[in-house]
Amino acid sequence: MISNYALGVDIGTSSTKGVLVNIETGEVVASKIVEHKSLNPAPGHFEGDANAWWQEFVTIARGLASGEENIVAVGVSGMGPCVLLTDEHGTPLRPAILYGVDTRSIEQIESMNALLGAENVFQQTGSFLTSQAVGPKLLWVEENEPEVWKAARKLFMPASWLSWNLTGEYRLDHHSASQSNPLYDPHTHSWHDEWADKFRGNIALPQLGWPGDIAGKVTEEAAKQTGLPAGIPVIIGTIDAWTESISIGATNPGDLMLMYGTSMFMVNTTDKLLKHPTNWATVGAYPDSYNLAAGLATSGAITSWLKTLFGDVDFTDLVAEAASSPAGANGLLMLPYFAGERTPINDLNARGVIIGLTTSHTRGDIYRAALEAIAFGIRHNVEEMRKSGTKITRIAAVGGGTKGSLWTQIVSDITGLTQDISTTSIGASLGAALLAANTVTEAKIEDWNPIASQVVPNQANAALYDALYKDYLALYMSTKEISHNLAKLQRQR
Repeated sequence: MISNYALGVDIGTSSTKGVLVNIETGEVVASKIVEHKSLNPAPGHFEGDANAWWQEFVTIARGLASGEENIVAVGVSGMGPCVLLTDEHGTPLRPAILYGVDTRSIEQIESMNALLGAENVFQQTGSFLTSQAVGPKLLWVEENEPEVWKAARKLFMPASWLSWNLTGEYRLDHHSASQSNPLYDPHTHSWHDEWADKFRGNIALPQLGWPGDIAGKVTEEAAKQTGLPAGIPVIIGTIDAWTESISIGATNPGDLMLMYGTSMFMVNTTDKLLKHPTNWATVGAYPDSYNLAAGLATSGAITSWLKTLFGDVDFTDLVAEAASSPAGANGLLMLPYFAGERTPINDLNARGVIIGLTTSHTRGDIYRAALEAIAFGIRHNVEEMRKSGTKITRIAAVGGGTKGSLWTQIVSDITGLTQDISTTSIGASLGAALLAANTVTEAKIEDWNPIASQVVPNQANAALYDALYKDYLALYMSTKEISHNLAKLQRQR
């Protein structure tokens, strides 16, 4: 009997990942990763090369599609919300502006709030304007790159960019659109025409559908480039954190997904639109579902930065040294705001802080303090989410950071939450493959990727971490003005 396979590909911040999955069993029979770096042309500017993303997809598809497998569907996913502007033919006019880690649009957020009213935007869309929002970034292009703006005709995100190249169909999913604040109305599941018309210029906004809907079929030209069979379905796809949630089955009301990656993302699923001023309210990956979402601007990015600073050392050694440092990192406390911060403080001018340093501290102490800082940031977001009235009944963790026990244990200890770890932590590419598989058959993630283990909080550390959490909150308020002054100096470089 010939097996059928789904290909799932996700464009992330630091790499593009692909998996080939047996639709009947959920077995990942092959995988491939192509690493890349974000472009950082100026302080606070983070961009991606869309043409490189497509070539990475081609490399992965050709690497996984040997011709012997019967690939019957393609799933796509990617970081977001991003702003990729192209001409009418789909030719990129500039590098894509990335999600909330890109903080260039401070002035545009202020001007849009002045025009529309900040509270009015919140009530209409469920979220205040932040660095995560698409609208202010469009306005930044209009004001700073008028020639690009004049030529712009299409707006893509990484997932929709891949589906466009594969099918020639100009589609975007409802979830990604709901993060295109203030262009989308989550109450009606449609573009907010009045506001969209104010800020889209000559851009024709894409037709909307759900992430698992079929965008189109692989064209003959795309088949030649990728080695995929022409005519097989390609889903519309969505933002990576939501396909991460799908990959571990964290899509039911009460579920909270923690995505351990370059940044940290949290998605709580609800059955109605809930609003809270420090979080993002969005529509879900499936019809009739909604989310409260939150995100740390830097997570794994901090650990990678420290590894670079420490020189000739690998992560295994750093984790071992951090594990030998006690809870509280021998009296070190860090704020993880190394690229500003998204939720819950929504402060583009926040900066990283390390306090308590002495000459007796080791790199293991500093590394542990970084892991604890990220965990404090997660706790801060969870506590704010609960103020909306949401019920968090299940925690599911996914991503590269779940592979070792130290980081996940620190997160459970600081938040007091038990985490479910699934068998496979591949993440978004697996979720994209599942959505693709469901265009041709019925596949269930609990069969593909069952829960393998749980991380239970160590109550012995609870009192210490409760005290340090209070200091963590106070540290931001105590250093906020200084951080803002330093951020201004950095922008003048």
